[in-house]
Parts: sequence; C-alpha cells; structure tokens
Amino acid sequence: MWTRRHLLAGLAAFPALSGAALAAGSQKRLVVVLLRGGLDGLAAVPPIGDPAFERLRGDVEGAVPLDGMFALHPALAPLAPLWSAGSLAVVHATALPYAGRSHFEAQDLLEGGGRTPREQADGWLGRAVALAGGEALAVGARVPLLLRGPVVAASLDPRRDLGLEADLETQVEALYAQDPLLGPALTQGLAMRAQVGDPEGGAGSPAGAARVAGDALGRLLATEARTRIAVLELAGWDTHTAQAAGLARQLGGLADAILALQARLGAAWSDTAVVALTEFGRRAALNGTGGTDHGVGGVALVAGGAVRGGRVIADWPGLAPAALAEGRDLAPTTDLRSLEKAICVQHLGLDPDRVDREVFPGSSAAPALPGLFG
Repeated sequence: MWTRRHLLAGLAAFPALSGAALAAGSQKRLVVVLLRGGLDGLAAVPPIGDPAFERLRGDVEGAVPLDGMFALHPALAPLAPLWSAGSLAVVHATALPYAGRSHFEAQDLLEGGGRTPREQADGWLGRAVALAGGEALAVGARVPLLLRGPVVAASLDPRRDLGLEADLETQVEALYAQDPLLGPALTQGLAMRAQVGDPEGGAGSPAGAARVAGDALGRLLATEARTRIAVLELAGWDTHTAQAAGLARQLGGLADAILALQARLGAAWSDTAVVALTEFGRRAALNGTGGTDHGVGGVALVAGGAVRGGRVIADWPGLAPAALAEGRDLAPTTDLRSLEKAICVQHLGLDPDRVDREVFPGSSAAPALPGLFG
C-alpha cells in the first residue's frame, strides 16, 4: 500500500525548483561533464609530435591528427568533425594547483574552484549560477559539490524508474497541487521526465549510460526554458590496469554523449558549451600492468557551437625526462581555473571582477583564457 511516506520518498526522483529565474533573454547553455577518476590526458589527446612520447607510450594506432603536435585517441574520432567545424578545443597540460594523489582531495578542489569544503561549502558552478540568476540541473542521483550554492539545483536520473502507473502519477500530482513547495516541484519534475522521454538503446555499460544521459539531457535543455546549466558525472576513469581497452570504452561513451547532446539540441547547439573536466592526469609512463597511475598535468575538452575551437591551447612543457614534474608527470602549465573563468566570463557573461572575488576567491594568479568563447 502506498502511504504518504512512500509518496514523499518517490519525490526524490524529481527535481526541486530553484528559487531564481533564468537571466532575461539568455540563450546560453552550459554542460559541465565531470570525469571522475582522473582521465589520462596523454592518451586522450596524445602529443604524437613530441619526440619523447613514443618512448613513453609507444605508437598510437588509429589516432586522428589534429595538427603537427597533437592527435585524438581513436575512440574520440567521432568528434573530429567538431574539430574541423571549429567547435572543439583542447586545453592540455592543465591542472589545479594541487600536487597530491588523492581522488577525494582533488575532486573537492576541482568542484570547489581551488577551495576545499572546509574553506567554502559550495562549488564554483553553484556560485556562478547564483550570479547568473539561473537554474541548474544535475544528471544523476544527487547534486554534486560543483553545483551546490545559494540557488538550489535540481537532479534528474534518466535511468531511474519508480514503476508508477500514469494514473497514480496523476493522482499524486493532484494530491499535492495545493502544496506551495511540493506541488510546483512535482509538476516540474513530471514535466522534465516527460520531456526526457524513455532512453533509447541500452544503458548496461558505462559507455551506454553516458550516451543515454547525453541524449536525455539534450532533450531537456532543448525544451526546458528555465534550465540552461547542467552537470553530468561520468565515472570509471581511474585506469590503473589494462588501460587500453577500458579507456577506449570510456572515451567512446564520452564522444557519444557529446554527439547526443548536439543532435538533441539542434539549433541551440550554436549557443552551447560542453566542458569535460577531470581531477588530475596520469603519469607519463605506463606502469607494469598496462595502466597509468595518478599524475598531475591533464587535459580538458571543450565542445559546442559557442566555442572558438579547432585548436589545442597549451604551453607545452615537453615530455623529456628533465621536463617532467617530479621526474614522472606531465608538468601543468595552465591553471584549470583559467578555463573555468573563461566559461563564466566569456560564455555566461558574468562580471570578471565578481568572478574573481565571489566564484574563485584567491585565484588572481589565474587569469581567464582569452578568446575561447564567442
């Protein structure tokens, strides 16, 4: 028997309304993809033109050349048309000012904009959403630290099915219609799920789940007028062993998710930025089990019609032994917050001084990357 407690528990499947409306007239859309586990940037975008790369990693069969120095991993080949169209950029040799090897610490810093939860209990994107005056959505079972802030974000898991029949959903909606808090939240949640629809294709693997999430999110962002900013979490990037096969599946899923977003957004793709971030890179050399261990310098991918792409943004440090950080890692030369600031200032149109003070306090040494969006 369904009780009030069961019905209230079921509301967890639906987003909660945020307290702010979208900035008037804004058509910009932003999707931040968190790659949890530490993406190997040297594998995702290999520097095939670096004389030391082959010694460290060997030949990359099937890599898609981007320029004289860099290429795309074969599993990212479906994104090559975005590169040719100028709507894919790479930020390489990037990292936060953190030299540790802890996933937990690094992810906290990634989401907090260089600050830990002890220093500031919300995320840089949550703070940016508050400045932008918009609503935001997390795809998954929870709202990550990245999106927490003064404005309450929604969450939506397209793979979760409560098993409720349509007439019961209608009865529940009518039951809470007069509730000033639960009524609007439930109505919006049901509307969002209707817009998302049923996922097409299986989501049994992480790569399949990535495509399903990208497809669902694209449907929602294309039709939901209030929500323009979203976070998508993809796990499985901690490739300590047998990296080749696992990373190919993961990167294929990421490419599928980005292309699903593009397809579902349609004309809105021209005002969209999709940014894939990870907490740290991997070591320059493979380990004894065909994997890579935690490193420092990594890579970020930036896609979308709003991106001035077709380029790799990197002050490349090189992979010669003397150039490696601590003799083992790609040395970071670009602070990841410089990319994140460019997102806030150039794409979301936020005031640069307020971004420095309120979104990324204490980060004056990391200016926004110029000319990345427009």
